[in-house]
Amino acid sequence: MIKRRLAAVFLLMAVSVSAVSPVIGVYATQNDESEKSESEEVEKEDAEHDYEDTNRANKIQELEDSIKEKNEQIKKAEEDRKKLKSNITDIQGMVNALEKEKTDLSNYVAKLDSDMALIQDKIDELTELIEEKEEEISQAEADLMEAEQIQLDQYNAMKARIKFMYEKGDSYYLELIFNAKNFGDMVNKADYIERLSAYDKNKLKEYIADCEYVEACKISLESEKETLDEAKAQVEEEEANLETLIDGKRKEIDAKSYDISNKEQAIKEYEADLAEQNAIIQALEAAVKEQKKKLLEESGNVITYDGGMFAFPAPKYTRVSDDYGWRTHPILGVQQFHNGVDLAAPAGSPIVCAYDGEVVASAYSSTMGNYVMVNHGDDLYTIYMHASAVYVSNGDKVIRGEKIAAVGSTGRSTGNHLHFSVRLNGDYVSPWKYLGK
Repeated sequence: MIKRRLAAVFLLMAVSVSAVSPVIGVYATQNDESEKSESEEVEKEDAEHDYEDTNRANKIQELEDSIKEKNEQIKKAEEDRKKLKSNITDIQGMVNALEKEKTDLSNYVAKLDSDMALIQDKIDELTELIEEKEEEISQAEADLMEAEQIQLDQYNAMKARIKFMYEKGDSYYLELIFNAKNFGDMVNKADYIERLSAYDKNKLKEYIADCEYVEACKISLESEKETLDEAKAQVEEEEANLETLIDGKRKEIDAKSYDISNKEQAIKEYEADLAEQNAIIQALEAAVKEQKKKLLEESGNVITYDGGMFAFPAPKYTRVSDDYGWRTHPILGVQQFHNGVDLAAPAGSPIVCAYDGEVVASAYSSTMGNYVMVNHGDDLYTIYMHASAVYVSNGDKVIRGEKIAAVGSTGRSTGNHLHFSVRLNGDYVSPWKYLGK
């Protein structure tokens, strides 16, 4: 409707200008002095018009560039959704492959943990994508709101302009021409009418471009929301896949442990697991002592513990699922010493370093899963087991409260939790002494 009305107005303006053309010739013989006296004013007005025309052209170009950018964002969102759909874990294929490893529990656990790590990586990527999309949606909503306000302002301005032109009609332009003081004034007014017509045409172009931009903003926003929903749905699916693998591990470990005929063998395997853990940790402590000796010989600079209280290593823990000390093993039914505190926490939630120190181990074993060991000086160490992911490397300097890993269920674990241990002078000690229970 607006486009048709403006087209009619432009036609009317063109007729008006052509109608006054013969009149212009009547004044052709007027005094040239009056022309010269107004030439500076005319030049000034021309410069102002040129400036407005340039600004308007730039505005239209900016809108066209913005529309192109929005279309590219829409295309990227579509590509993201296609990538999401093609990247879903083949959980059944993983389960089938794991069946071949069940004869050897250590190999089975190691292979299963490797599969879990792949799924956790996907979940981490999806989480980053969700955060990115939420930011993009927030920006898209702001862009749309701004564009709609500009569109509304332009629409109201154009309505007022069309109403004015409709009420005045051709007589307004003829009146401008015939009220000219001299030939120079008449030419200037004719030029003004021509520029006014061009202005209206350009404003219409700008309004149309704004409408297209608003529509592109709406489509982009909806597309980003679709991608966000798809990513959230896939996170849920991948988390379910992860739980499927953890449940399979739990059943397999329980099945071997509950087998009465093999209980003695299961206890031996459990004790062997603990011995393997201790051997690894003692070797690391011995290596640190050797390094400490060399540092003392070379410079005297070594890590020392200043006696401060530890940060809680699992800030999002929900409960203590197994405490430090002697206990009846929940499956084997024998008295066993539990050398740390098990903190049940959501998968992927942060594990933070309890105190300042240096990472002496960032590795994997089939019993401890992904684990980190930190030297705090004076033969004091903290150990963090069963992580789904580790974010530090050997030799890294870490500080109290720094995120070093994520909660998981790798190694000989049947559920998401952090096994947190403290060693002093080569022996396990209660973590609560440093955590301030």
